[in-house]
Amino acid sequence: MTKSQLTDIVAKKAHLTKKAAAEAIEALFDEMNRSLAKGDKVVISGFGTFYVSQVKDKQVVPFGDEAKRQTIRGHKVINFRVGKPLKKAVW
Repeated sequence: MTKSQLTDIVAKKAHLTKKAAAEAIEALFDEMNRSLAKGDKVVISGFGTFYVSQVKDKQVVPFGDEAKRQTIRGHKVINFRVGKPLKKAVW
């Protein structure tokens, strides 16, 4: 599903104009981005939880060749833990 398709569905189900639905969806995504950037969790009941975690530095040796040993720097990643209703609907 694309953002445009989502906008159309929200507009129809919520009896909004496409512009109003697009603004609402954009506001939702902006707030999710802001919260995740601060390191907060975003919990959407019945859907799931988005959260940020830190990945530590790690050493990799491509194809067992010690001469090519590299370090992958630590970084942050966004994770998603699925909620029970969504898990039940999909699985």
